[in-house]
Amino acid sequence: MNKRELFAMLPSVDEVLGDKRIIELQHEYPRSLVLDSIREIIDLKRKNIVSLKEDDMSGFSVKLDEIIEGAIERVRINYSLSLKKVINGTGIVIHTNLGRSLLSESIKDELWDAASRYSNLEYDIENGERGSRYSHLTKIIKKLTGAEDVLVVNNNAAAVLLVLSTMAKDKEAIVSRGELVEVGGSFRIPSIMALSGANLVEIGATNKTHLKDYEEAISEETGVLMKVHTSNYRILGFTKSVEIEELVQLGKKYNLPVIEDLGSGVFVDVSKYGLSYEPTVLDSIKQGADIVTFSGDKMLGGPQAGIIVGKKEYIQKMKKNQLTRALRVDKLTICALEATLRLYLDENKAIENIPTLRMLTYTEEQLNQKANTLYEKIRELNLEASLSIEDGISQVGGGSMPLETISSKVIAITPDNMNVSLLEKKLRLSDSHIIARIYDNKYVLDVRTIFEDEFDIIVKELKSAFN
Repeated sequence: MNKRELFAMLPSVDEVLGDKRIIELQHEYPRSLVLDSIREIIDLKRKNIVSLKEDDMSGFSVKLDEIIEGAIERVRINYSLSLKKVINGTGIVIHTNLGRSLLSESIKDELWDAASRYSNLEYDIENGERGSRYSHLTKIIKKLTGAEDVLVVNNNAAAVLLVLSTMAKDKEAIVSRGELVEVGGSFRIPSIMALSGANLVEIGATNKTHLKDYEEAISEETGVLMKVHTSNYRILGFTKSVEIEELVQLGKKYNLPVIEDLGSGVFVDVSKYGLSYEPTVLDSIKQGADIVTFSGDKMLGGPQAGIIVGKKEYIQKMKKNQLTRALRVDKLTICALEATLRLYLDENKAIENIPTLRMLTYTEEQLNQKANTLYEKIRELNLEASLSIEDGISQVGGGSMPLETISSKVIAITPDNMNVSLLEKKLRLSDSHIIARIYDNKYVLDVRTIFEDEFDIIVKELKSAFN
């Protein structure tokens, strides 16, 4: 059989459309999508024929059933959302590439109500008049932080931009050279400051900044003193930085406001659970910072948001800044953030119900139990592979606690007759999209970031991958 004969066997689009299975498919999916998918499959088959070598032609066939089944599968793939649920077996809790923090299951009904029905987003029910979307978050955040006022925008970079635009536009903002961080996507603090209209004044050295460096830089043009918590890196060794209390005292001396960008804000002292101490938002407010900014979707465990807390006189000015409308949050963010923050009224409930906190505070016993359960389920498959439970290392992730390593338990799989990279690819491209690590020529699943209800899914996909 030659290529001309193979091309002649390709069905027309109309021929495929006339099949009963394709007719039924059009009751479920748009006709235009079905047509495009049929054309894609026929075109793919045509390209396969073009690329055939003489020796391969005898084993190549063009079957109508194969094209129909391929078109049906392509329709489902083309109709599916690009943003998909995945299983995180990496052990990185706040995984930036996999969606950062996960929302609590306990808030999903309230979130759906806000999304699918009308709400009092900007309506004051009590007084029957127009209200403010920001009022829904003010009470709970003030209660948790002790701040005078609150404003929430769409992420922490936006929060810093708005704060500096309001408080230091056309003025100088003094920052330690060692705190000029770069966050994800190559966004840098100096660039954000430039966009805000503030003039950056760098002081100190990369590894050492003293209080006198701030004081010597103060001039008539100074608008704010700023401290940036380096939550995504650490400078070790011969170092010195100025604590927020010292900076606040200097600010009072010269009547200058002090801004602290915490980056990844926390409301719980995680050192009680075996992790390194991270400054909490409450600590910063108590120590006198005039304005504190932090993220909602890192260690806080909520949706993406930039949260600004502090002195009312400054936040009221921010609310009047024209940037605020461009940076404002939508109703889903407000609902998810309020419902998440409400859990912090009881620290034990927060640890139990907020996935990020729960994963970060697992005990050794809990990790062992999870690892043993998953191991036994996989062992029952009798895979052609070596299988073991091993000690592993998890990470906080998300630009938080960069030096923190957390002991964990992993399931290590070494296939007998398959390249480990192929196993990783098969599981990554499976319907469940399992994302894990390869280490020491082993496929490694860290149980810290895997939910118990995902165990059976992993087993099913492993069975399919090995078959």
